[in-house]
This record gives sequence, C-alpha cells and structure tokens, in this order.
Amino acid sequence: MDIAVIGSNMVDLITYTNTMPKAGETLEAPDFALGCGGKGANQAVAAAKLGAKVMMVSKVGEDIFAENTVKNLQQYGVDARHVTVAPGTSSGVAPIFVDDQSQNRILIIKGANAKLSAADIDAAAEQLKACSLIVLQLEIPLPTVYYAIDFARQHGIKVILNPAPAVAGLDIDYACQCEFFMPNETELEILTGLPTSTDEEVLRAGQMLLGRGLKNLIITLGNRGSVWMQGDTVHRIDPTVVQAVDTSGAGDAFIGCFAHYWVQHGDIAKAMQSASAYAACSVTQRGTQRSYPDAETFQRFLTA
Repeated sequence: MDIAVIGSNMVDLITYTNTMPKAGETLEAPDFALGCGGKGANQAVAAAKLGAKVMMVSKVGEDIFAENTVKNLQQYGVDARHVTVAPGTSSGVAPIFVDDQSQNRILIIKGANAKLSAADIDAAAEQLKACSLIVLQLEIPLPTVYYAIDFARQHGIKVILNPAPAVAGLDIDYACQCEFFMPNETELEILTGLPTSTDEEVLRAGQMLLGRGLKNLIITLGNRGSVWMQGDTVHRIDPTVVQAVDTSGAGDAFIGCFAHYWVQHGDIAKAMQSASAYAACSVTQRGTQRSYPDAETFQRFLTA
C-alpha cells in the first residue's frame, strides 16, 4: 500500500445559487447535487484516481448514507475495509453553498467522524505499517490525530498533516513530528493569529510556525499558487490559471495529488507543481470527488 488516509468522510449536499440568502430570507436556487465528500475521503479519492494504492480508516453512521459512502470509495479504488459503522450515529454531512462567482460556503456536521478513535487505528495497524505515507486532517477528534502521528513515528512512516478545519488549540509539537504541514492561508491565520492577506504576511506567519520546529510547511493560496517553506528557504509555485466553475474540494485535490506524486518520486517542488495543476483542473467541473480527473484525463489537461 502506498498511502493511508486516516480521516473523515462526508455526504455533500451542494446547492448552487446566484445569490446567498440574507438572515431570514428564503430564495429559490437553480440547482442541487448530492455527492460524497469529506476532507479525508476527498484526498484518498484524488490519490487513488491518479493510480496510488490507497487505504482509508474512517467511520460512517448507522444510516442510509453509509453503504453508498463505502461503495463510492471502492469504485474509485480505495481500500475501504477499515471504514466501519459507528452505531447509533448519523454519517457526517456537509451542506455546501456555491455562488455564481464559484465561491463556496460550507457547514460540516461531523457525525460518525467524531467517533473515529485510537482503537480504529489499532484495528488497522498491520495494514498501516505497510504504507509509505499517512495523511491526516482535523475533521476527526484531535486525540485520534495525535495517536496516529505517534503510531507513524513509532513505525517510521512519513505524515502529511492538513490542519483543516483549523483548530487554534492544535498542538504544534505534534505537527513538528510530521514530514509535511499543509494549511491554506485562512488556516494559517487561525493557527498563528497573524494576518495572511498578502504574500509578505503569509511568509511572516509561516516563519512563526517554522520557528517552532516544523520540517516542511506548504501553504496553499488558491489562485495565488502555493508556497513551500523549509528553514530559511522559500519556494513559490505559480498557480495554473483556469476559468473556475466550482472551487469545492480544490485543497483536497492538491493534497491527494501531492501525496501520490511525492510517494512516487520524492521531489517536493515537482509534486507541488503537479498538485497545483491537478487542483486547477478540478475547479473546472462541479462537485468534489466527481470533479477530480483520473490519470489519463489529467495528462490531457496538462498537454492541452
């Protein structure tokens, strides 16, 4: 196995609207879509679509969404044997609202994701030990994230920690044990308490975290590209310019693609360039996982 994703799955409830409603206002929206999402599942699917061997450790609810979530992962080639039911809970859901400028607003209800525990990691331990990389996010309990990082350290497995959604109380000492720490600029602002509106502010906030001992800090900046900071070195990756239709899940596309290519060849800057293009390709289509190109479609995008 190449990659293990220990994290969340969600049922995406996507509403496309021309105008966001004001408080107390009811509007008719032109379109709606039901899809599978969640930061963990999105990242797993992105890597699997590109050809990586991916397993997932996650929880679904005891409801009508659970079977479809597992089948969805399996159809994209993700090993879902450790995606298990949390009795008496709902699956995680994410109402998503996308406006006519392709900007999104998202609410998440963690549901069964809040039940993912150290015991689930222990149950998957033998398979996890065979992985080259573990990918983590923060839509599951922090103690489970910390346990996974400890597990990875004990077994010599590299970790990507995507601090999303950002939690101000995240223990940066655990982040420093990870090979990669990958926030976007909004998450960086929450984690540091510093502004990140400009490139200079992003670098200043990044240096604050690097001063705590992070190994590799990769900050995604949407249509401004991405930045890799390591020690006193800053590498900038330019964005791939496209006409965006729906930006939902673009950050997850970046991370899943980065994980796939980094495991393949170990070149961080090259993996970031691929990830930037992959995320750009994803925003030209509606949805999250359904918008992620497979390897063949991605190659066509690169050569177009």
